[in-house]
Amino acid sequence: MDSMKALLCTCILVPWLVAALAMKSDQNSQLVPGSLPDTGLNGYFSDHLTSRRVRKMLPLADEPDAGLISEEGNATDLPTCLLCVCLTGSVYCEEVSPDMTAVPALPKETAYLYARFNKIQKIRAKDFADIVTLKRIDLSGNLISEIEDGAFSKLTQLEKLSLAENRLVKLPMLPAQLTCFNANSNLLKTKGVKANAFKKMTTLVNLFLADNKLEAVPYVPDSVRIVHLQNNNITEVNRNTFCKANDTYYLRPSLTEVRLDGNPVVLSTYPDSFTCMRVLPVGRYR
Repeated sequence: MDSMKALLCTCILVPWLVAALAMKSDQNSQLVPGSLPDTGLNGYFSDHLTSRRVRKMLPLADEPDAGLISEEGNATDLPTCLLCVCLTGSVYCEEVSPDMTAVPALPKETAYLYARFNKIQKIRAKDFADIVTLKRIDLSGNLISEIEDGAFSKLTQLEKLSLAENRLVKLPMLPAQLTCFNANSNLLKTKGVKANAFKKMTTLVNLFLADNKLEAVPYVPDSVRIVHLQNNNITEVNRNTFCKANDTYYLRPSLTEVRLDGNPVVLSTYPDSFTCMRVLPVGRYR
């Protein structure tokens, strides 16, 4: 009789417990950063411990199964969500183990990809060809030295792209609708940045090219508010760099922060190069 009571109690409690856990998981997944309006390229996790907390919030069925990973397998051979955290259109692949050396196959509904601090070496044209829903890509802190032509050509919704802390020597064709582009801490020289690289980007607001090897300031669209070019090899700033030599009435009120510190250029020798701006660039004046 006692065993019958225990069995009856179990049959009542188990479905209730499963439903409660599922509800709790759904509530938690709605709070994961990345599916919410953005506050910056690097603001989705405060530290690596947070990534672990997110994994703990997942139902057990969604956890990567160690038994599915063979000893000879490579990270790129596995389904994305066995290696990363996939939640409501966001894919988080930070410091993946085993080493992630290429962009993984992504769910087609992916809108936000964070694949920082891995060992990705190359971006192929096919990596994002079928993921037209992407709005943000962060590949900071990898080993990327090559990006094939057309790698971002189909991403008509992409707004923010970070390739910071890689090994790029040249930039590919970039989506015209970007609002923020970050290529800080690469190996870029002026010859690796096409003259029209940013010319058609009429919605670009933030342009970060600090800590590279640029010898000149690239074309900066009128829409840009913040441009970081510190710690390059820039030696001069002519009258057409930010202003227009043949138009004394031309103004750039939206350009509120220009950093040229850490470059050899002495800005005080170019007094007519900043007359259209509201603020003077940060940099060396003597």
